Amino acid sequence: MTERTLAILKPDAVAAGNIGNIISRIEKEGFNILAMRKVQLSREDTEYFYEMHRERPFFGELVDFMISGPVVLMALEKEDAIRTWRDVMGATNPGEAEEDTLRNQFGTSIGENATHGSDTPENAAREIGFLFPELK
Repeated sequence: MTERTLAILKPDAVAAGNIGNIISRIEKEGFNILAMRKVQLSREDTEYFYEMHRERPFFGELVDFMISGPVVLMALEKEDAIRTWRDVMGATNPGEAEEDTLRNQFGTSIGENATHGSDTPENAAREIGFLFPELK
């Protein structure tokens, strides 16, 4: 079934000059990039986006990191997009991610792990709707 997912290239990946490498991998995996833009997220938008983590101890650090530099936002589409994108990204901890995954290749820590991806169809709809309202 064709579905959509949100991808974010985080500030560490953007600062390291890995946008092209990651987009190349996205295209190689057969994703259709429906929308893409490079932005500097605001604190307010980032806190709303990560609201589900507000009570977790890493919330403040996560928000600070995500607003530390520009990010690239992408709405991706393909069959089984959520699972496929999460497989391509790899484990949250780059040290535990499989060798050919983006987080293994471009992430440096659990916090600075290069990419974000939606984890459920409901979250994908919420995230894409928030960051790409034109795609609703």
